[in-house]
Amino acid sequence: MAEENSGGEERTEAPTPKRRQEAKQQGQVARSRELTTLLAMLAAAGCLLIFGSHMADSLLDVLRQGLHVERGTIFDPQAPIRLLRELIGKGLWAVGPLALAMLFVALVAPVALGGWTFSAKALAPQLARLNPLKGFKRIFGVHGLVELAKGLAKVVLVGALGSYMLWQSLGDFQALATEPLQPAMHDAARLLINTFFLLAAALGLIALVDVPFQLWDHTRKLRMTKQEIEDELKQTEGKPEVKSRIRALQQQAAQGRMLEQVPKADVVVTNPTHFAVALRYDPLQMRAPKLMAKGADLIAQRIRRLAQDNGVPLFEAPQLARALHYTTELDREIPAELYLAVAQVLAYIYQLRGHRRAGADRPARPEPAVPEEFLNYVQSRRGRR
Repeated sequence: MAEENSGGEERTEAPTPKRRQEAKQQGQVARSRELTTLLAMLAAAGCLLIFGSHMADSLLDVLRQGLHVERGTIFDPQAPIRLLRELIGKGLWAVGPLALAMLFVALVAPVALGGWTFSAKALAPQLARLNPLKGFKRIFGVHGLVELAKGLAKVVLVGALGSYMLWQSLGDFQALATEPLQPAMHDAARLLINTFFLLAAALGLIALVDVPFQLWDHTRKLRMTKQEIEDELKQTEGKPEVKSRIRALQQQAAQGRMLEQVPKADVVVTNPTHFAVALRYDPLQMRAPKLMAKGADLIAQRIRRLAQDNGVPLFEAPQLARALHYTTELDREIPAELYLAVAQVLAYIYQLRGHRRAGADRPARPEPAVPEEFLNYVQSRRGRR
């Protein structure tokens, strides 16, 4: 059954990455004590397997040195203190590998499941935990029942395997009392290693169930309502009206940069009223003419007005203007299929400038032709417009 929030809405949605990150910052991560205990048991068994012989010999030396005291040393008041310090140092050195292994596991084991995290919020006192009603809810809830089941499983499995190990090794344990000290130390280490591995197997079975449950339970606690998802989306991406305003400002800025290119154009091809396209061609820097600005309706009017104010000639060619507008992006070369039509327009503009300077008659105005496939494409685009 889905959980409900304080407003009564069901938490049916999976937590978002932002929700998981916020929970991690508050110290809420998936943790499995059974996995930590299992790794600690395996680390201890592995350390004893590798360093057990060295540890047994070192502890044996500590035992011998502690029990063998010369008569003269007994009457020296400072001797027991020096001997105690020396024995403590040797004892720590003997169990050092085991202590380091356990420390390493204590630091790394939590990271294996929920990752490393430190949160001051998790250390702060929470008065809500003192609420007895919530306490009963935690005890008799899903998490409390699972913890109870795990505790019973550990008692049964560990107790059963421990009893079995003790029964099977009872003769070995009894034989320790009759062996010399050094072989007895090594045999005791071997029995301890076997016990650790056997208990680790029992804890492994519990961890195989506990780890998936902890991951599922952590995700369940972080589930969100649909309204929370929408609120987070608004906070992350912004409110629709703000985003719309930002897009409008971006479009205005882009239009401003585009209109700044109109005075640099060689010609503006018009529809004549609905479309306007500004073209520029520099044979030393360009392979083909480029489209510097384009627009429809009000933008087309501004392009024509800027062209007139800056002495850029206008050329009325409805089909060519529409074809350039629909097929060419800003600051891009025109399509190769329109080379001939645009070349006719540019040649006319260049001739017109030359004839004006020379005072000659006005050149014949060309009628640039647009390929049929471009006309069909423009017609389809206008139909969707």
